[in-house]
Amino acid sequence: MDLVISHVNADFDCLASLAAAARLYPGAILSFPGSQEKNLREFSARHPELLPPILRSKEIELSKISRLIVVDCQEATRIGRFSELIGKPGVELHLYDHHPVSPDTIPYTSGIVRSAGSTATIMVSLMRERGIEPTSAESTLMMLGIHEDTGRLLFPTTTPEDYRAVAWLLEHGAKLHLVDEIFVPELTTPQVELLHDLLSTLKTTEVGGVRLSVAHASRPWYIGDIASLAHLMRDMENLDLLLLVVAMADRIYMVARSRVSEVDVGALMRLFGGGGHPSAASATVRGENLQELLDRLDRNLLLAVRPRKTAGQVMSSPVITVSSDKTLLEARDLLVRYNLSAMPVLKNDELLGIITRKIAEKGVYHGLGDRSVTEMMHTSVMHAAPDTPLSAVMDYMVGGDRRFVPVFDTQGLIGVVTRTDLLRHLHGDSLEGETLYDLERLSPEPKEKVIADIVRRRLPSDTVQLLERLGEHGDSIGAGVHAVGGFVRDLLLNIPNLDLDITVEGDGIFFAESFGKLYGCRVRPHHTFGTAVLILPDERKIDVASTRLEYYDSPGVLPTVERASLRHDLYRRDFTINTLALCLNKDRFGILLDFFGGQKDLHGKIIRVLHNLSFVEDPTRSFRAIRFEQRLHFQLDPHTEGLLRSAVRAGLVGKVGGKRLMTELIHIFEEQKPVLAVKRMDHLGLLPCIHKELRFGADTEQLFAEVERVLAWYQLLYLEQPVEPWTLWFLALTDRLDSVHYIETCKNLIMPERLMERIFRHRHKALNRLKHLRQAVGRGQQVLDSQLYTLLHGIQMELLLYGLARSGQEELRKQVSHYLTHLADTKSMLSGTEIEALGVKQGPQIRAIKEKLLEARLDGLVRSKDEEITMARKLAVGV
Repeated sequence: MDLVISHVNADFDCLASLAAAARLYPGAILSFPGSQEKNLREFSARHPELLPPILRSKEIELSKISRLIVVDCQEATRIGRFSELIGKPGVELHLYDHHPVSPDTIPYTSGIVRSAGSTATIMVSLMRERGIEPTSAESTLMMLGIHEDTGRLLFPTTTPEDYRAVAWLLEHGAKLHLVDEIFVPELTTPQVELLHDLLSTLKTTEVGGVRLSVAHASRPWYIGDIASLAHLMRDMENLDLLLLVVAMADRIYMVARSRVSEVDVGALMRLFGGGGHPSAASATVRGENLQELLDRLDRNLLLAVRPRKTAGQVMSSPVITVSSDKTLLEARDLLVRYNLSAMPVLKNDELLGIITRKIAEKGVYHGLGDRSVTEMMHTSVMHAAPDTPLSAVMDYMVGGDRRFVPVFDTQGLIGVVTRTDLLRHLHGDSLEGETLYDLERLSPEPKEKVIADIVRRRLPSDTVQLLERLGEHGDSIGAGVHAVGGFVRDLLLNIPNLDLDITVEGDGIFFAESFGKLYGCRVRPHHTFGTAVLILPDERKIDVASTRLEYYDSPGVLPTVERASLRHDLYRRDFTINTLALCLNKDRFGILLDFFGGQKDLHGKIIRVLHNLSFVEDPTRSFRAIRFEQRLHFQLDPHTEGLLRSAVRAGLVGKVGGKRLMTELIHIFEEQKPVLAVKRMDHLGLLPCIHKELRFGADTEQLFAEVERVLAWYQLLYLEQPVEPWTLWFLALTDRLDSVHYIETCKNLIMPERLMERIFRHRHKALNRLKHLRQAVGRGQQVLDSQLYTLLHGIQMELLLYGLARSGQEELRKQVSHYLTHLADTKSMLSGTEIEALGVKQGPQIRAIKEKLLEARLDGLVRSKDEEITMARKLAVGV
């Protein structure tokens, strides 16, 4: 049985979400786990005809519930007796909420938790997607929920989706006069008196540039709907943030309303056992007197405020600059190389002006590329300091239509504030849904999420200890240290992966070498790229890199590397899901940094590049995109797939060095199911980039299936001789190429000489031997063990298995199995010296006798050393 519930002290968003869930989960029963707010109780009494059937909590038999649907709530502490169902075997938990995810969020198996003005908005979106038409009564309830939680669509947390939901509900008969009746009530006499007391105690304090207003009062009896008083006071006094604290009867009621992003009142109220979202929240406290609670509120308010930003806090650094002796063409090339919209012009560290990309490109277009950059630059430039208020920077940029402001300290230029920095600060998450395809839109401040509990729960204790030591060492040398890349991605996906990549905001080689001395590790530095490999005493390896920026002088070549910020370092990576960084320094251990929406793409199972030139700069990313797509069961973002196809059509993959292509192919063939990736490569036109005649047809797919079966069969033999499975997959992929094209493919990929010699040059010979054996078996001819040994001995194991897969013949597989398990290691028991002692001269005669002895042993004609000696004597006489 399905049960839909919300939180105790339910409001209109709870009721609205319950009504919507009743349509999304037909047959589900609805219940409030506890009390309802006064205005909701009064509305329910006046308009019972609008309400769906709702059972009382105690009427529900928990043992009959197989699926629990929780709406507008995430905490187990707020759902009363129904918390007993959480984690209970056989009970699914679906969750729908618009509040930010917190450490106390209930573990759920399905549902939606994301930002919106109200949970009702999310439910309406689902109904629209599924074509569910609400009744007029249902539309009215959902309209009430949205209006309540968005402050009649005026709260800062209101989104365009809320407006679309309201419009759709209005089209389906929502009654606006009922909304007006609820949210514009006349004040009662007790409310007017309470409002007077609250205004008389109203106190406003400025903390970190944010005005905080607190008012308190007490009453021996309960007065309902103090939330409406909060709205009224906030509007009357034009307050940024207002907290009402009212002691009534045996409880203290807290209501918080905020118009500023610097304080999340939902998080603040959670400290008092309540909840809500960043702009509106509440809490009810028992067992504490009014003054004690006010003192506690003061302390927590100071901690809750995120101070208003300064230029130094949002600036981008390091700064790419152009020297004043450069030409306009050289400046244009720098702007394009680093994908910048503007750049400071310096002379001996002195700022002369700003050159923009737009001006540089127009100047070059008009034939002025050889003129000095100083002739075209803007010379009227604001000089900001790290502590310059961001509001002053914003006034200058908006008023003067400037692209960015340089930031100086006593040492000189240390950063710039760009338009994008401002937009990210002003709009926060509102740009989250847009695709990042331009360096100018990098977020200066990443989304942060504390995942320390996930780190400690999912990783072995020795790995956690290692991460902590790396962070502590970073602290000791003053460097930020982060785990990055696939390690972080797989940690969030709960996929085992202990291959550590560490990036250091500083000198990565110095970090590795000093850490190595401290903990007895070996270090392999690579000074060209500013990277090192740490080899721990237990032989585990850690890749360490300095945060760096890469740019490509032409498509397909290796990049040029320069030192850069963590933000730029992550931007150079291939896909958004690989740009997540995990802080390791002690004071921020376990904080996840997400600049580019990597978490969102992990959740949506999307492979997305960071910018439009990603496949142009490094075409090998095409192969990695497919590999990650198939391994993780993700999907290429449509725009990313379009960019990949464009790079293939432009022939850019062919410009990549053969070794790099070979490396990517090997990685694909080392995956658990290479056939999926190879089929996708064929679909996207990548196979002809390896060789123009390469295709993946039904016959090749069948051969891949046979290779998979043969590899599984070989593993069951439990032989000690290892194989390299990727070679079988490569042989299978190139199976239909003739000898000329096959050799061309190997040469194009710059196949390592040892492989060419050991396996690929002997392909034809191995296949011929297996062909003879297959024909003999097919004719029903008896094959002696000595003949089998002669045919198969010396064939590399990979070629032997490839030949088996190619034949697909069970009888041939039995012959090969017999050879591998019984014959392959057979040897004559007599040494050459012992044969020589029988009177045989050194040379080919000894070799011929040993071959005869081996043949006799294989065919069972001799079984002991004495029998071999007897046979050798006879053979020696013949010699």
